[in-house]
Amino acid sequence: MTHETAGAPGRDFIRDIIESDMAAGKSQVVTRFPPEPNGYLHIGHAKAIQINFGVARQYGGRCHLRFDDTNPTKEEQEYIDAIKRDVHWLGFDWGPHLYYASDYFEQLYEWAEHLIRTGKAYVDDLGAEEMRAMRGNLTEPGRDSPYRDRSVAENLDLFRRMRAGEFPSGARVLRARIDMASGNMNLRDPVLYRILHAEHPRTGSKWYIYPTYDFAHGQSDAIEGVTHSLCSLEFEDHRPLYNWLIEHLPVPSRPRQYEFARLNLSYTVLSKRFLTELVRQGRVSGWDDPRMPTLAALRRRGVPPAAIRDFVNRAGIARANSVVDIAMFEHSIRELLNKTAPRRMAVLRPLKLVIENYPAGAGEELEAVNNPEDPAAGTRRIAFGRELYVEQDDFMEDPPKNFYRLSPGREVRLRYAYFVTCRDVVKNSAGEITELICTYDPLTRGGNASDGRKVRATLHWVSAAHAPRAEIRLYNPLFARPDPGAGGDFMADLNPHSLERLTGARVEAALATAIPEEPIQFERQGYFCADVDSAPDHLVFNRTVGLRDSWAKVQGAG
Repeated sequence: MTHETAGAPGRDFIRDIIESDMAAGKSQVVTRFPPEPNGYLHIGHAKAIQINFGVARQYGGRCHLRFDDTNPTKEEQEYIDAIKRDVHWLGFDWGPHLYYASDYFEQLYEWAEHLIRTGKAYVDDLGAEEMRAMRGNLTEPGRDSPYRDRSVAENLDLFRRMRAGEFPSGARVLRARIDMASGNMNLRDPVLYRILHAEHPRTGSKWYIYPTYDFAHGQSDAIEGVTHSLCSLEFEDHRPLYNWLIEHLPVPSRPRQYEFARLNLSYTVLSKRFLTELVRQGRVSGWDDPRMPTLAALRRRGVPPAAIRDFVNRAGIARANSVVDIAMFEHSIRELLNKTAPRRMAVLRPLKLVIENYPAGAGEELEAVNNPEDPAAGTRRIAFGRELYVEQDDFMEDPPKNFYRLSPGREVRLRYAYFVTCRDVVKNSAGEITELICTYDPLTRGGNASDGRKVRATLHWVSAAHAPRAEIRLYNPLFARPDPGAGGDFMADLNPHSLERLTGARVEAALATAIPEEPIQFERQGYFCADVDSAPDHLVFNRTVGLRDSWAKVQGAG
């Protein structure tokens, strides 16, 4: 999909619908983002957030944040707080329009009684398994419950006793009386209320019955005056029930539901149920483990909210589900961070380099550029001395033909510093290289030779005397295959190499005061940020994304 501006929202069927409605006289656009507070938001939710808040903002309307808190057995205040925090972090604000489905429990109950009185709902005593068996399937119609023809008076009596807590959890339900032969399974007398003796985060122990999501959702939209109820595609089959309830209840407004394709990413699972299981089983350290696709995890990993918004816009809004290559998401991250992230030097797998002709005990400060993409970012001073650390991978004792980095007798450039030449190699008793003995050319200060000679490689480095130790956490996809769970077992597809910890890294002195979650580019390594676990005596950095951009190559090939 192409856009007028890279990363900017273009025209799509939702905007076409809204513009048509406004042309027909609809005065204001009102949308809502209605999460269930039973887990943390993930990147799939970012699409729903951006669509709902984005179109409301674009067309001068408003977007509500509403918690559809109808299942107290799975909902927690922690999730409510996290959702608010994530929506704000992503760049959106609901202003005074914060609502809860639980705000409407009394009204919903009255409407349930209205359905009973009009013969559109009944109390059913069937157990869950019996009810499921009698619903039929896609090729066979369902069968009527033996309790379907109870009188209005009996249904009202039983429903009021359900509310009073007279029956145990699961003993009875309230069902809509629609059509057990409908081709849409959601219209085969769906459950509207169930008995749950459970403490609710907001209403406490006041209620013993709770509305289902399907019953609460559309009616909450109507109470709030929502005009466009924008949902992901899995709710398409629920739309006839949404409309049926709106038509048969005395609601104050008549919202319309429209569905868009959800955001699916390769190497990623966005099922909240499965993400909850990962946390519960300890397969990850928590909802904000940087390997998770949650917004909290992406924030901890250093992904800027602007990159997520850009990615959602690039992915576009369509009617059909598809899977987006995760490389496209990483491209949005790199494109933004390349322009904004300050540069620093860090050596992840250190190898000591000693400049034998540099004066012992001497040192100096060199000037380094903070961001070559942003001249306004200025420069910084970095310490240099006789003993340095370079990357182990930047040296080979017996290199192949196309290896241009450091090796015996070869000259290379140290970034912002000098040309150095390797003269000798020191090894331990096991034959492992522990130190490189080099010489430097003092006339190449700043990384350029006065005689114009060239070198093929530039290495990053840190001063041994000034570089604090750090733990580096290298994150890779949580799953080892692009379509996790395709074989039937998500857990079997977990990537055993999704996290690599490097505990002996050395980093530029300025990184000792790095602020958690603020992106930094480690030169020649990738984009990183300090972790929330980081402390002055134990620096910890998370890799946000590497430098290589495979998506840009795909675009170029196209």
